[in-house]
Amino acid sequence: MPGTASRRTVLAAALAVAAGAAAAPSAAASGTPETALNPLVDYHGWATVPAWLSGTDQGTRLVAGVRPGIAIGRAQGSTDYTDPHTGVTAAYEYATWTSPVHRLSVPATEVVASWNARTPAGTWIQIELQGTYNDGTATPWFMMGRWAAGDADIKRTSLDDQTDGKASIWTDTFSVDDASTGLRLVDYRLRVTLYRRPGSDATPVVWRVGAMGSDVPDRFEVPASEPRVARELLVPRFSQNIHAGQYPEFDNGGEAWCSPTSSQMIIEYWGRTATAEDLAWVNPEYADPQVCQAARMTFDHQYDGCGNWPFNTAYAATYRNMHGVVTRLGSLTEAEILIKAGIPLITSQSFLATELDGAGYGTSGHLMTVVGFTAEGDVIANDPASSSDEAVRNVYKRRQFENIWLRTKRYNAAGQIRSGTGGICYVLWGSEITPFQRAALAAVGIR
Repeated sequence: MPGTASRRTVLAAALAVAAGAAAAPSAAASGTPETALNPLVDYHGWATVPAWLSGTDQGTRLVAGVRPGIAIGRAQGSTDYTDPHTGVTAAYEYATWTSPVHRLSVPATEVVASWNARTPAGTWIQIELQGTYNDGTATPWFMMGRWAAGDADIKRTSLDDQTDGKASIWTDTFSVDDASTGLRLVDYRLRVTLYRRPGSDATPVVWRVGAMGSDVPDRFEVPASEPRVARELLVPRFSQNIHAGQYPEFDNGGEAWCSPTSSQMIIEYWGRTATAEDLAWVNPEYADPQVCQAARMTFDHQYDGCGNWPFNTAYAATYRNMHGVVTRLGSLTEAEILIKAGIPLITSQSFLATELDGAGYGTSGHLMTVVGFTAEGDVIANDPASSSDEAVRNVYKRRQFENIWLRTKRYNAAGQIRSGTGGICYVLWGSEITPFQRAALAAVGIR
């Protein structure tokens, strides 16, 4: 989202075969990936039959398949929900699943939940988080997202202004209010509530729910990593800027669509495409209509934007046998592990125009797709903030890119101190991944 303010700072296309090694998803490297777990980050997810059985269900049932999950078995009650964005009140019945307590390997100042699910018409889900601080007190149940794949039933939404006086929810992020006090979250559990219209046989299916906890220290600079991998993945290229002025009801139009545009690149890298039915609402004169679809289906009506991190990974997982999580990485070495295995990633960063040579813009919050590394170790990025699809491929200096991505503090153009994302990224993949690719995910803490 170049040049636009981001509230989070308060805390297929033509593929030119570039010089050097390039690969499609099926051509992953073999061997055993190097393990590079970030000691500042703990991602934990529930996505297997044993994991679902480890939780407490109230009316949910197991669903078998390539992506085993939970669905409504027998509703446990009903409630009226008034959509704050439409004013419409409707009745829903529900069932819940609550995870066991997960004790964080790193007591956390921030936690971001993410999930993968399907919500047929008339259904939706809610994700909540409750945890314990290191002073022995407990948080309330914080609402981390009300989500539906479509927008005909409820308007998917985050909920700001949640606080217990010790921590607050900033769109999609649980954040300790004053980390300098030493207060940390030491454990958490997640509660998933599945809703449907009373008397309906339809049900949401949730295939994955998890959260990333982290304690990344305040820092303007991060240590430099040494290049280890030279590889480029053939990821489709989409520009957000060619959509400028289109559908301004979704985050003021395409100039702010960096997140869904990046997500769509990787969705199509894994061989998934939107259907003609999906795209029937898009003006046929618009190029890359699937980017318009991604913007609409990631839009957060509370945040008033398409940059809600878990809403983007959840959107990706609506495609056939896709998975997605929000996590943090600790260096470009970890990104290289994924690239070596044929897994691109989406990074979030903020920077001045002078801090990233070749970008030509500054931003308070922007996402781009890391698709490879040059022989010199520089980052090959599909940057959606480009003038055309053909111009999306960019090479950015390794040291500059690593620092703007991993730092947590920065100076804006007025010399004021602002926050950075501390290595936030989306990782998306298909169920058909190879053992080497699965090991690469595990090597960076995703299981």
